[in-house]
Amino acid sequence: MSEPLKKQTRYMPGLDGLRALALIGVMSYHWGFDFAPGGFLGVSIFFVLSGYLITDILASQWRNYGRIDLKDFWYRRFRRLLPAMFTMLLIVVAWVTLFDHTRLSSLRGDVVGAVTYISNWQFIFQDISYFDAFGPPSPLGHMWSLAVEEQFYLLWPLIMLIGLYLFPRRGQMFQFILVLAGISALAMGLIYDPGSDPSRVYFGTDTRAFGLLIGSALAIVWPSYKRTSTTSPIVRISLDVVGITALLYVIYMMHNTDRYDATLYQGGMVILSLTVAVVVAVLAHPASLLGKVMGIKPLRWIGVRSYGIYLWHYPVIILTSPNGSPIENSALHTALQIVASVILASLSWKYIEEPIRHGALKVMWYKIRHPQWRPGLISLKNWIIACSTLLLIGISCTGMMTSISGATNTESAFEDMIVSPDEPVTIPNQTVPETPPLTPDPNKNTENHSPDDSVSPPDSPPSSGQQQNQEELVQKPNKNPAEAPEDKPEPKDPAVDQSSTQGGQTDKNSKPQSGKSITAIGDSVMLGVAPYLEKQLPGIFIDAKVGRQMAQAEDLIPGLKANGRLNGTVIIGLGTNGAFSSKKLESLLDSLSSAKQVILINTKVPRDWERSVNTMLAEISQQYPNTTLVDWHAASKDHPEYFRPDHVHLEPSGAAAYTALIMSAIKK
Repeated sequence: MSEPLKKQTRYMPGLDGLRALALIGVMSYHWGFDFAPGGFLGVSIFFVLSGYLITDILASQWRNYGRIDLKDFWYRRFRRLLPAMFTMLLIVVAWVTLFDHTRLSSLRGDVVGAVTYISNWQFIFQDISYFDAFGPPSPLGHMWSLAVEEQFYLLWPLIMLIGLYLFPRRGQMFQFILVLAGISALAMGLIYDPGSDPSRVYFGTDTRAFGLLIGSALAIVWPSYKRTSTTSPIVRISLDVVGITALLYVIYMMHNTDRYDATLYQGGMVILSLTVAVVVAVLAHPASLLGKVMGIKPLRWIGVRSYGIYLWHYPVIILTSPNGSPIENSALHTALQIVASVILASLSWKYIEEPIRHGALKVMWYKIRHPQWRPGLISLKNWIIACSTLLLIGISCTGMMTSISGATNTESAFEDMIVSPDEPVTIPNQTVPETPPLTPDPNKNTENHSPDDSVSPPDSPPSSGQQQNQEELVQKPNKNPAEAPEDKPEPKDPAVDQSSTQGGQTDKNSKPQSGKSITAIGDSVMLGVAPYLEKQLPGIFIDAKVGRQMAQAEDLIPGLKANGRLNGTVIIGLGTNGAFSSKKLESLLDSLSSAKQVILINTKVPRDWERSVNTMLAEISQQYPNTTLVDWHAASKDHPEYFRPDHVHLEPSGAAAYTALIMSAIKK
């Protein structure tokens, strides 16, 4: 067996400062800070950095020894990454087992994906969105980027060996790596579908490898060992000017980038990675003043512990925030989460990562092979550590085994969000008595919902007094939403039998309005309200599906148009599951030009895309004369009683209020 090859690269503190900047960006994005909407681009910085440093090490081994010791390289990578990750996983599983066991069934698969470093592909095949994840997010949702890097660590040394044999000259090797990076960047541009969720190209190793490869190409033409501090003043100034300009551009992108901007996935992220490579090149040069500034002690302290902080911050956010979302956290709550993340990472660094880097595993292995179990030889501290570790492992194993038995119940999880058919319904100024479950029309399309998913429908339309209040939440076509609504109610249409009100009680003898010319397209919220709409609008056609995105609605149009379902009123209730591009919404509304009325319902969802969705609906609805906007967000803002525990799906009173708003928007 050959002797292990020692690392032949020098320490570059400025790169730790850049790593700290990347970490701050990612954490700011995950906490939803307004100043960093593009903070997720910090991952691109990590990729370029990793590509540069890893290739610099491998190229140094090749230069000094004429070979690359794969076993030594992989051992060092696993020794650096696995212990901290396994510790985090043990504690997360133990926490969920003890305090949040409802997550166990989904967590099991995430743990397997994290341990095997395939989380990114797992998320792709399970159609999990990085940007639009709805419902309680996984505390391991950040492991995808570590999976991409670990896959690179496994494959790149082999590919590099082949490249070094085929292209021994530095320039040839550089071109070889750039070709691979170009293929990856081209794959991102071709696979990305503008207006759709970009998670496929964001997660994919094939579509993100260009960042790592750009860093690798830089290491070939800008190796750290060739950079010296002896250089002319002009070179120093030029380095710093170029480096500062590139760094400012990177910060600008993290401050201003819209995650749904199509140009980001059609070359924008490649440009960002090239700019990061320029910053890395400057920081790696010992003559750079920028390298010394970025290498100041606070940034270096964060950068050195960035792996542990990255590991811990996301589980801390998810497991200690209401519904796993930090957007409703107070400033104190967020500050405590940040402090907790840093403390956990610091403990991991001091007691796990650093000792293992300095040979603790060999010492432990020696003690296992040569045990000395006399009680006096084991300190109290070691006993506490051993017992705590065994307890954590026991709790975690119990939780994972419990999740196996509970996995069969995951399919019925959504049923808990559906209102029971026998619950009484009460909304302000309107009381709806209990009603028996609906018997669906056997001739009606029930493909997307069933009686088992129904909510209890109201017996009558909203009272005229209630309807007048509801009309203030309905934006009429081409009406400026900033203008105050008229005080007088809309005149009653004789074709519609309006309900009378006595003391807020609806008239049970009122007749529902025909819904034969009305079509509703929606997601799980619409699915839950469907029985209400069916009761108020007999004959309405409802196509609602759990998890539906706005981008998927246009696929339904040809079939609906062929069946003559788009000539009357079309209700669109989408946006719960994520944002969408303006082009997608405009394209959908263009395809509904034949409809007499299109009703857009905005959303109330405790996620960071809520504002983007509602703003876009308000702005674009003004451009279409046949479009009316229903402001569900404003109507439900001060009514927590409308919502189930997830703050999105509706209780009986919420379902009634939602339906009443739609009824007031429909042209009589």
